[in-house]
Amino acid sequence: LFGAWAAKRIRNSGDRTLNMLDIGTGTGLLSLMIAQQCDALIDAIEIDKAAAGQAEENVVSSPWKEKVRVTQGDIKYFAKSSSPRYDIVICNPPFYENELVSPSHEKNIAHHSQELLLNEVLQAIRDKLTRQGQFFLLLPFKRMDEAVSLLKKFNLLVTETVLVRQSLNHNFFRVLIAGTSDDNSNEKKYSRNELAIMDEQQQYTKEFIDLLKDYYLYL
Repeated sequence: LFGAWAAKRIRNSGDRTLNMLDIGTGTGLLSLMIAQQCDALIDAIEIDKAAAGQAEENVVSSPWKEKVRVTQGDIKYFAKSSSPRYDIVICNPPFYENELVSPSHEKNIAHHSQELLLNEVLQAIRDKLTRQGQFFLLLPFKRMDEAVSLLKKFNLLVTETVLVRQSLNHNFFRVLIAGTSDDNSNEKKYSRNELAIMDEQQQYTKEFIDLLKDYYLYL
């Protein structure tokens, strides 16, 4: 859902080839979804060696291998390097801070933030985003207020939030956040929307289908 939502907005943002950074790419899913839909050259960074290897394998096996470059490394060091700034930065960061961890080190890297705190993610976004660039974040709904406050601290402007729930009978559980540098604050308006994955009949909603239909054979 996050990848499809971001790809739609990136696709509508211009008619030139964009440079994009995917922070914590995991197995490369978000990068490949965006490569499928957008004219973009993507640097996909992943700290975990096994996940980065899987991402590289997935990219090489895809039709978009010329558009995605996987790098194993720590974004904290990459962000401070002399690498260029990006038109787009996307991140599905580790969700949990100060919560019960798993016995699995790999799961903790993916889901918990001992390796990468939210403020470090936002610092990397600020360091690597061009003045006119856009960023996209996926977070638990319960961390939305914290994230918005931190974004202001890093001079990043939220332009859109989408509150996501499993069905119309569920509470919100995720938030999709889009934004830009606050250098553009006079040019951007804020929108807040909601999206349910299922309707009252436990069928996919039209909004969900419209976003994901290009990625699934039978939806």
